[in-house]
Amino acid sequence: MSPNAPHSAHPYAPALSEEVQEALAAHCPVVALESTIIAHGLPRPRNLQVAKELEELVRSSGAVPATIAVLDGRAHIGLDKARLERIAEDPAVRKLGHRDLAPALAAGASGATTVSATAFLAARAGLRVFATGGLGGVHRDWTATQDESADLRLLARTGITVVCAGVKSILDVPATLQRLETLGVGVLGYRTEHFPGFYLSSSGEPVDWTVHTPEEVAQVMQAGDALGGPAAALIVANPVPPKDQLDPALHDRVLAQALDACRERGIVGQAVTPFLLDQLMQHTGGASLEANLAAVRGNVALAARIALAWAAAERGTAGPKGASGR
Repeated sequence: MSPNAPHSAHPYAPALSEEVQEALAAHCPVVALESTIIAHGLPRPRNLQVAKELEELVRSSGAVPATIAVLDGRAHIGLDKARLERIAEDPAVRKLGHRDLAPALAAGASGATTVSATAFLAARAGLRVFATGGLGGVHRDWTATQDESADLRLLARTGITVVCAGVKSILDVPATLQRLETLGVGVLGYRTEHFPGFYLSSSGEPVDWTVHTPEEVAQVMQAGDALGGPAAALIVANPVPPKDQLDPALHDRVLAQALDACRERGIVGQAVTPFLLDQLMQHTGGASLEANLAAVRGNVALAARIALAWAAAERGTAGPKGASGR
């Protein structure tokens, strides 16, 4: 366990599964996985099938999966079969961001962790790599609503590498990238010179740095550690393959209609994102969900390879190449 990890004897300290404990003690690769996609992002029973599939993707690459969730007031880093099934099947499971963790622990509640909560708990346990679908970001009409995901500020002070397919395309992508720059969060395009658009392979926005192998990502992680200074996340932006992306014309048309509907119905605040995502799924015939899953699978597989490269780099066996600027 990391020296910064909480002492497991404390009743509120995260509980690491035996498998995760052994992997960390042996300096073996571990990949953190969020649980919100399981509890709230997919229909039952497909959600449990996908949860098992993602864990198997990590294992087949030679790493250990650590799905993270809170159950009965205890955060768990790595879920056994029964706990994974509970997160997938219990309708009472709440959605927990970073700010919700302390109240949930104190109340003995159960919840699935979002990006901010998962990244925080994973980093506290000593994990260095986390795979998710898409990040939260700056919302459209920010100048009027001041609506921004808690993901951004949390990542600005959490030293973890996050593999994602960019930010959700319903958000203001240029503003989100500007905000990440302001907050000092590093962004690498994985085999791309453009920031991904979650459902789409490209948002059209350029990235400053491109890497081509997991080993290059591991070297950037090492360089960041060597520099020291304030902890901040490293985002590895991994595009969904073009063959698996949502048709761009369909995406743009449906999103424009959904935004109009949002304004007409007076939907604001936290209700906006689930409404827009639901509209996309309904009016694309489920194609947006399939693109989402394709992105998540690709991110999990890449995260496992990065975790392996990071473990090798820490043993002094990393290769000589690094990131290239554009």
